Amino acid sequence: MKLSPADFPKRKAEHSIISMVTCYDYTMACLVNQTNIDCVLVGDSLANVMHGEENTIPATVDLMALHTRAVHRGLPDKFLVADMPFLSTRLGLYRGTKAAGKLIAAGADSVKIEGADGNLELISHLVESGIPVMGHLGLTPQFFHAMGGYKVQGRTEEAKSKLINDAVAMEKAGCFAIVAECVPADVATAMSRVVSVPVIGIGGGSAVDGQVLVLHDLLGLSSFKPKFVRHFMNGADLVKNALNEYDECCKNHTFPAAEETFTK
Repeated sequence: MKLSPADFPKRKAEHSIISMVTCYDYTMACLVNQTNIDCVLVGDSLANVMHGEENTIPATVDLMALHTRAVHRGLPDKFLVADMPFLSTRLGLYRGTKAAGKLIAAGADSVKIEGADGNLELISHLVESGIPVMGHLGLTPQFFHAMGGYKVQGRTEEAKSKLINDAVAMEKAGCFAIVAECVPADVATAMSRVVSVPVIGIGGGSAVDGQVLVLHDLLGLSSFKPKFVRHFMNGADLVKNALNEYDECCKNHTFPAAEETFTK
């Protein structure tokens, strides 16, 4: 059964782990829809994965809406979250609400917002307006310039305290779940203990309430493999081997075969 925002805290209370993956296109969405995965994120990582950008900054609201609409068409049975892209939350309540509304209209069931500082008012406003919000703390890729790159967050006591306090603030603002990215396991665990909503880790250890990975990473379709990623299959070799077999069959005239050829 498809989850609702109210189900996320219930799943945490039941100690039922939430599985989440990214997805960016209709074909993959159709496949994910046939699995046991609980939740899908149209992440602004699509800028990297689908468009070859160096970071997530080039993702726009229009681009996010385009991919969200495609995923929505193939994903009727899964809860769908769409990322609010770079600066879309920083241009005032009106523009932030308009951007979130565009993603919901494209088929998202909720939006995800990176960072607590400067975003709590918008989060509360969106929730009060009927738009569910998932929070995101720790390594927030939209802030990688300010962070000095992609680095593990929460390594000092001060930084750990801030992450815990931000998690509490996000829950109070109305977030139904919070992603914790690239933080020490004890920090992610501490974040989970102080909130009643699930903390979903990506590089946050196993003692949290759920996990999220980029689909292309877990399928081994990319050479990108940071410490927190596991390749659950060697997708790159499978694809290359299939293409090479197709090439060979074309060139030795074994494709198309008689049964693959029209005669009339």
